[in-house]
Order: sequence, then structure tokens, then C-alpha cells
Amino acid sequence: MPADPLHAWRLLAEPYYAAQGDELAAFEAAHALRLPVLLKGPTGCGKTRFVEHMAWRLGKPLVTVACHDDLSASDLVGRWLLDAQGTRWQDGPLTQAARHGALCYLDEVVEARADTTVVLHPLTDARRILPLSACNELLQAHPDFQLVVSYNPGYQALHKTLKPSTRQRFVGLEFNYPAAEQEAAVVAHEGQVDIALARQLVAVAERTRRLKEHGLTEGASTRMLIHAASLSRQGLSARVACQQAITCPLCDDPDLATALAAAVDASFAH
Repeated sequence: MPADPLHAWRLLAEPYYAAQGDELAAFEAAHALRLPVLLKGPTGCGKTRFVEHMAWRLGKPLVTVACHDDLSASDLVGRWLLDAQGTRWQDGPLTQAARHGALCYLDEVVEARADTTVVLHPLTDARRILPLSACNELLQAHPDFQLVVSYNPGYQALHKTLKPSTRQRFVGLEFNYPAAEQEAAVVAHEGQVDIALARQLVAVAERTRRLKEHGLTEGASTRMLIHAASLSRQGLSARVACQQAITCPLCDDPDLATALAAAVDASFAH
């Protein structure tokens, strides 16, 4: 067994993140008090990268869980396993983080089953405990443990939202896409393309985001722009890269696809 039980969760290099405001200081203040943090914002705007950057900045391991419809409380907490030596308890990712002192990041937490949020309650108040009823243990969270969750409030169905009793246990940070010039700088850096192309890709994104008022569920995210930039760096034309990274993934509706193609054409008209 490794001396460091969280060795696999430690970040070895600084994740690039361009601050939009005072979110770095805000998170550091919450971390100093070990307050649980709720990140709100659209898909692909940098929430996960922000958490990775903060974990590296604070020198803490980061246990990340991508939540989904089938994620249950036992997936987070742990379960009994049967092997050649008999039965043994295996900690889930939340328990590992709480036991050994890591940041635990639950990405898109409202996608998980309802029983998972109930498990979080005793960890997100003054008790900072995790009851492991299956193995008859009451785990006191490590002093370094901190819980971070995220979700996209503009995308979730009405039945997929955090209850007030859960939300009020967190301090919140709200995210959005960066201002155009800052977003272009991020795309240029991450996609390794020149700033002129990055600005054109941001212009595409801004046009698609305006289509949210006309039936499009989500506009192009910063992540999608980075994908388009990376494809362009591989030799694809900007229009083809946008088709592959933006237009096709965003929608299946023929009329909206036509409108997205027009947005791409308009951005590369000059």
C-alpha cells in the first residue's frame, strides 16, 4: 500500500486558469474555513479547470467525481467487496477524500440520484462527519477535507435542482464565459493558435449564445472553441473545424444547424 493514499489524486503541474474576477481569493477564504463551495455556471465555462487550479494552488489532492443519473450514495461512500481473501470494505471517492484530507469535487451534482445529496448533509455543516452505516463507522472528516460541487442552473430540468436544505449549506461562486478578449486569450493559449483566429472563434461563440433565445439549449462553450482551435492547428480549415467542434455537437435540428452555419460564415467573412 502506498505511503500516500492520495498519491494518484495529486496534480503534478499547474493547470492553466485565467481569473475573471476575485474568485481565487474567494475560494481561498472558503478553503481557510473549510466551507463547502457551490460553483454555478454554464457548461464548459471553466468551473472544473478552476477547481483543478485551486487544488494545485493550495497544494491539495483533488478527488473528482463526474455525477450521472446512476450515481448512487454507495458509489460515493463505498461498499463491501468479495474477493479470494473474503469480504473487505472499499472506500468510495468521497470517503477517501474525507478520510485522508483532499478536495472532493462533485461535477454536475444534480445529475446524481437524490440519495447522494442526503449523504453530503452531515459533511457540509459544523459536524463534518460521514456516517458509514454499512461498515458501522462514523468518519470524522480530516481537517484538510473540503467539498466542492458544481452545476449548470440554466440547463437542468425543473425536477433536477438542489433543494434549499442542501444549497444553504454551501457558499457560492458564480461563473460565466469570460469577456471576449479574455476568452480569446484563453482559446489562443489552450488551443495553441494565434490570437486572430481565437478572436474569430469567440465571435462564433457569441453568435451561437444569442441563439439561446431562439431554441438553442446551449451556446458554444469555451471548451468547444478550444476544440475547434486544436482541430484548426491540425490543418483543418476554420470553417470545417467549427462544423466538427461546434455546429454538429450543439444541435440536431436542421433549422438551428443552418443558423449555426451562418454564424460561422459571418465570423469568417473577412
